[in-house]
Amino acid sequence: MSTSIALPRTFPYRTVSWLAPVCVLALWEALARGGVLPTQVLPAPSTVAATATELTANGELPRHLLASLRRAASGFAIGTSAGLALGVAVGLSRVAEALVDRSVQMVRAIPFLAVLPLVIVWFGVGESGKIFLIALGTAFPLYLNTVLGIRQIDPRLLEMSRVVGQGRLERVRWVILPGALPSILGGLRLSLTHAWLALVIAETIGATAGIGFMATNAREFLQVDVIVLVVVLYAVIGIACDLLARLLERRLLSWHATYAGLSA
Repeated sequence: MSTSIALPRTFPYRTVSWLAPVCVLALWEALARGGVLPTQVLPAPSTVAATATELTANGELPRHLLASLRRAASGFAIGTSAGLALGVAVGLSRVAEALVDRSVQMVRAIPFLAVLPLVIVWFGVGESGKIFLIALGTAFPLYLNTVLGIRQIDPRLLEMSRVVGQGRLERVRWVILPGALPSILGGLRLSLTHAWLALVIAETIGATAGIGFMATNAREFLQVDVIVLVVVLYAVIGIACDLLARLLERRLLSWHATYAGLSA
């Protein structure tokens, strides 16, 4: 008597992950077309798409989108550079932890809206204040994850590196930083998310361009389609940033057995 083992069918995770939001959009369109969702509350996706086409044709949407992307990129670059540098220093040195960590944790606990009036006093309503807020928001996730990743390195690996004669710089380069890389890249993904959250707040400070300015201006004139368009833009940009971070993880962690197993 022979027995056969049924092989498990591969679940189409990628297809389902994209099909789910498409179904949500289709349901949204149907409810809006059927009058269940009033136009003045939530216009149909087709209406929002038509608004996007119109604003793109007259050049308004690309101008505001470029302004927001420029702010977010500048603040992200500054914030993540500072967060990574401080995280590596604190993770490697107890002296640096004593000098830096307590102050960083205190600043991290301050809500953004509480800092906003002070930022206006310091920088005015120009671009520097907006970039400062974005940098502030992106620095902390990467800082925390970098410190955590370094502190979680297996002590046996460090001991082995000492046995084979590696110096401190070699241990940092070949053992500590590669071992902390999954946590660092996780912090980078969080920083990308925080960059756009900070941008929303930053563009309330006297902005004359940017998708946050578009939303504020549309609110004044009750242009619900434009407001929904801005929300959709934030969502699309967030997905694009997350896909970029995942691609970076795939490239930099191809050697990592645990990551490869989860990604398979």
